[in-house]
Amino acid sequence: MSDITIFHNPNCGTSRNVLAMIREAGHEPTIVEYLKTGWTHDQLEDLTARAGVSAREWLRIRNTRAEELGLTRSDAADKTIIAAMVADPVLVERPIVATPKGVKLCRPKERVLDLL
Repeated sequence: MSDITIFHNPNCGTSRNVLAMIREAGHEPTIVEYLKTGWTHDQLEDLTARAGVSAREWLRIRNTRAEELGLTRSDAADKTIIAAMVADPVLVERPIVATPKGVKLCRPKERVLDLL
């Protein structure tokens, strides 16, 4: 098993580019297609804590129901946002990469370089 994990959407150009950058650096990551596998509440809480961010910072708004669900409101709690992300994985921005050096949302793609 690799010590690098990418939470990946193969239909996303940025996600594909980040995966290519990891491979070009000589690593074969564990690939988690989160739209197929989904998320758990504990998993998202752990990843955001390790990244030092709020769930709101990983909320995908474009082409999602985030606004309609009230998740973009300033009073939307992280637990509410995470519950929505678990129910609808497309609400999580991508790609997220976890390595021994940390966890980051790699958007823009160059952010992955800090983790390799």
